[in-house]
Amino acid sequence: MPRAVSDGGEHLDSDIASRSSSHRRMESAQHPGYKVGFPPKKRLLDEFTDAVKETFFADDPLRQYKDQPRSKKVLLSLQHIFPVLDWGRHYTFAKFRGDLVAGLTIASLCIPQDIGYAKLAGLLPQYGLCKLGFIIEFLSHAAIVGFMAGAAITIALQQLKGFLGIADFTKKSDIISVMKSVWGNVHHGWNWQTILIGASFLAFLLVTKYIAKKNKKLFWVAAIAPLTSVIISTFFVYITRADKHGVIIVKHIKKGINPPSASLIYFTGPYLTKGFKIGVVAGMIGLTEAIAIGRTFAGMKDYQIDGNKEMVALGTMNIVGSMTSCYVATGSFSRSAVNYMAGCHTAVSNVVMSIVVLLTLELITPLFKYTPNAILSSIIISAVLGLIDYQTAYLIWKVDKLDFLACLGAFFGVVFSSVEYGLLIAVVISLAKILLQVTRPRTALLGNLPRTTIYRNIDHYPEATLVPGMVIVRVDSAIYFTNSNYVKERILRWLRDEEERQQDQKLLKTEFLIIELSPVIDIDTSGIHALEDLLRALEKRKIQLILANPGLAVIQKLRSAKFADLIGEDKIFLTVADAVKKFAPKATENV
Repeated sequence: MPRAVSDGGEHLDSDIASRSSSHRRMESAQHPGYKVGFPPKKRLLDEFTDAVKETFFADDPLRQYKDQPRSKKVLLSLQHIFPVLDWGRHYTFAKFRGDLVAGLTIASLCIPQDIGYAKLAGLLPQYGLCKLGFIIEFLSHAAIVGFMAGAAITIALQQLKGFLGIADFTKKSDIISVMKSVWGNVHHGWNWQTILIGASFLAFLLVTKYIAKKNKKLFWVAAIAPLTSVIISTFFVYITRADKHGVIIVKHIKKGINPPSASLIYFTGPYLTKGFKIGVVAGMIGLTEAIAIGRTFAGMKDYQIDGNKEMVALGTMNIVGSMTSCYVATGSFSRSAVNYMAGCHTAVSNVVMSIVVLLTLELITPLFKYTPNAILSSIIISAVLGLIDYQTAYLIWKVDKLDFLACLGAFFGVVFSSVEYGLLIAVVISLAKILLQVTRPRTALLGNLPRTTIYRNIDHYPEATLVPGMVIVRVDSAIYFTNSNYVKERILRWLRDEEERQQDQKLLKTEFLIIELSPVIDIDTSGIHALEDLLRALEKRKIQLILANPGLAVIQKLRSAKFADLIGEDKIFLTVADAVKKFAPKATENV
């Protein structure tokens, strides 16, 4: 191919580029540094509106409605309430085939599980089958891990009644009461036929789960295992009449769906307080689990979930369910995983599952009469064991010891006391951690990385060098009334430590204190008052206070409080490097 320029032209281009680069460097060196901006003050209504948006909405919820005709807005509103109007337009037979298989698969899993969960909840078995399917933020991930593990242990211990065939069992849930009840019945309460049934099918269920975990294509093995266990155990008990030899069975299960029971809902009486307490706890756990599961599968399928929609859907489902005496329900990770692996595309799989469950209630519930309670206990035990995430607990221990303390507190609170106390302990420890971090924020002494204009923590970067005559401190938190005095005292301590070092090594005396404010997202009047006290303390030592890189909220409040005038706007810089560049030469002149 012909060359675009000659060899001489190539050298000329290189020379031009070199001179251009040199010119840019000179221009950059001569250009004055940028100064900290002082934005115009907003109206009170605008400030309040912006604060509400930032607090409650991560994204603009009305963005999709902008510049749309009225008909389009109505359609978008309906699609927001009924998502089927959106995905239903693109529904195909191929998707229905996947949903059909997924629905049948998940139905085979949920029918025996729901009977077991209804027994667990202390309700009649049929109630487990016609199921319609700011404080949470204070539950840290570590607290939830411990809480769920404790709940799993508690639930599993409660199943020892059906697993061992004990008739007289404690109604308490703590581990001490349960173990006393278990060992107190060891000679006359245990039934060996029941134990044999329970242990055999528990082993079968655990083996199928292990197979499915090792080979994802065999997920259906674990999915149909509960229903298979129920069918085989029921048939075995029927032909051997094991119920005549002490094996406790489900007995009669009422056919059909639950009748309306809205008239049984009372908002007065002795159970109101207990109902409210249970409702709050169940709602918190249910919503936490549902959103966590939703986020997990959203990440796998690369889509976003709307937390508000999840909350509305979960609340609506449980409100409608309460009208027919259904127990509180939330999303199930195990069923969602089976649904996903079975080829589910849309919510139609849940419709298929519901139809199968309805047909089961209407036609074949009498066949579950001889189902032994031991098999239901085995199904529940195998299901809840997956809630014990020891690997995550170990990771929490490695990463954050305070988080692990919250994890342990929640776990032991549930196991040794109750679910309510475990949840309370988890929230208290999580809040204590937040308060500790807020009241005792980190501060750091900064040094200059050689041959750069970058200033970093000298503990993090040992090669960073301190600037003679200057102490540079970074505050890694908002400055509020809870920590303002601590921040002031900690900065003065950094200053004292440096003055002692300078005296011992006969170094240049400190003349400037620079505070790096980039991590300080906000400050209140107590924080400003602490800065005023710090300024007065520095003036007595003949040390000048300099601020670097204050954020929008901080600079607005410093200006409104007249602190910017007090310190002088010429002492507020865009970066630490700008401040050092201006004042370091003055400091070195006095050496």
